[in-house]
Amino acid sequence: MVKKVVIAGGGTAGWVAAAALSKQLGKLIEVVLVESEQIGTVGVGEATIPPMRVFHSLLGIDEQEFMRATKAVFKLGISFKNWGQIGDEYIHPFGTTGQGSFLADFQHFWLHGKSKGINAEFGEYSFEIQAAKANKFATSKKSSINFAYHLDATRYAQFLRKFSENLGAKRIEGKIQQVQQHPDGDIKALVLESGEVVDGDLFIDCTGFVGLLIDKTLKTPYEDWSHWLPCNSAVPVQTESVEPAKPYVTCTAHHAGWQWHIPLQHRVGNGNVFCSDFMTDDQAIQHLLNNVQGKVLTEPRVIKYTTGRRKLFWNRNCVALGLSGGFVEPLESTSIYMFMNGIVRLMKMFPFSGVTQSLADEYNRQSIAELENIRDFIILHYHATSREDSEFWRYCKNMSVPDSLTHRMELFRETGLAFQGERELFRLESWTHVMLGQGIMPKHYHSVFKTMSDEEMVGHLTNTRNTIKNAVDKLPNHQDFVNQYCKAPL
Repeated sequence: MVKKVVIAGGGTAGWVAAAALSKQLGKLIEVVLVESEQIGTVGVGEATIPPMRVFHSLLGIDEQEFMRATKAVFKLGISFKNWGQIGDEYIHPFGTTGQGSFLADFQHFWLHGKSKGINAEFGEYSFEIQAAKANKFATSKKSSINFAYHLDATRYAQFLRKFSENLGAKRIEGKIQQVQQHPDGDIKALVLESGEVVDGDLFIDCTGFVGLLIDKTLKTPYEDWSHWLPCNSAVPVQTESVEPAKPYVTCTAHHAGWQWHIPLQHRVGNGNVFCSDFMTDDQAIQHLLNNVQGKVLTEPRVIKYTTGRRKLFWNRNCVALGLSGGFVEPLESTSIYMFMNGIVRLMKMFPFSGVTQSLADEYNRQSIAELENIRDFIILHYHATSREDSEFWRYCKNMSVPDSLTHRMELFRETGLAFQGERELFRLESWTHVMLGQGIMPKHYHSVFKTMSDEEMVGHLTNTRNTIKNAVDKLPNHQDFVNQYCKAPL
């Protein structure tokens, strides 16, 4: 019987797990989290995606309280610069784009319009893109705008800790010195440096890249994806804000990787993601410092990682959550989502009567499928490029990619079709925006829209753009809305 869950490690992943378990299952199980103040967390996952709002709703978290506590602002999408070619820029937005028909999605309508001389960009049919470009935002119960957040990850973990402890989760301070196992190999207890023994029935590994339980103890193999995602290092640094916060992340590609820019209420999160084969740590730090604005608030530090995943996320009575289970890059802000979805999946399959192989197998099947779909979407950004100006980009352009991604790219290039499969995070609009943004232009499209008269087609496309423009014109400035809605105390 599983009556006590022990979470090894804090940070965002650990406290996401504690918050969800204590809120939803706290009357059925005991929740204990072990963390050490001496061990720092990666703490740089500061951009999120819209499913976070569903998770917060599940936990009953008040949006304004959460945003004030984490000094958060709103996010409508991601701006990509220099990815397809140097000088290119496009936004991958949240939300829907245009309106298609039962037989064909909107990109086919847009392509037909292009063939008739209507040269409006695809992004002109996205409410979120136009609001982002205008630096405008507002939300209400009637609003259809789709959004996520930029937040301070350290403050978010603190916010969730308080939330969890109020619901009865217990935190134990201490460094884990040893992991005890039962004779059959299952984990029995964590032994701390103080000598305290923390036993449990189910263990959740949130020890980050170290993988203290899933890797060091259970020796769960790791599947390396660095031949597809060659960036293996990141340098984060925080700077003072020098302008009002924009409602989107900016990801700017350079000769050996890319740089992020994430505005918050009180500062800006910056980082340089790079491949150490083409850029040294010192070069990466200097490149980042040369390309940030405002006073630097933190000392740059280099984080090393290997993209990939565990062969098993759930092994014996241990579930790897967060970076201990796998990592595919911060490019599309999926890390916190993976923490949240991992713990929700576990709660849906919770082994109250004891861990069974069939449960673990199904958990692993779903987790692997989801992460591999995200992996393909991230690889797309690197592979679908015309850049050949550096060794890094020549490698990315010419590398072999998973068959599943090759199929998607060919399907879109030949027919204009995009799709969202089972257990896929990214919707067909996401695939469409990125493929178009990276320069993949379909050769053909669905003919159903050819049945419309030119007058009807032009009228519909024009009305769509005008409706969006009028809606954006009525929105307040993003920074003004943040100040009015959720301004954090100084």
